[in-house]
Amino acid sequence: QVQLVESGGGLVQAGGSLRLSCAASRSISRINVMGWYRQAPGKQRELVAVSIKGGSTNYADSVKGRFTISRDNAENTVYLQMNSLKPEDTAVYYCNAQLVLIATKYDYWGQGTQVTVSS
Repeated sequence: QVQLVESGGGLVQAGGSLRLSCAASRSISRINVMGWYRQAPGKQRELVAVSIKGGSTNYADSVKGRFTISRDNAENTVYLQMNSLKPEDTAVYYCNAQLVLIATKYDYWGQGTQVTVSS
């Protein structure tokens, strides 16, 4: 079982920055994939960024060059640094952990943190 707690959301003006944190209840070095998703009003939940065990990362095209996902293994925390924020980034951001044990996949989600970007 992996419990995830997001923090760091809030209200920011366009062009500003926020850093989201996701604290995990177990060592993230043992978790196959840590990721950030978001869901805007009237839209489906979408992938923002993922950090894969071993060191690789992937980003949605809409955030490339602006957002950075990183891990602090000592603190069991994943971060999403968001720069040059745009109003279209407004959404609830969810932390996700994907754990694969043998042939069974486990998916865990945080409760989300609201990010609002004003124009």
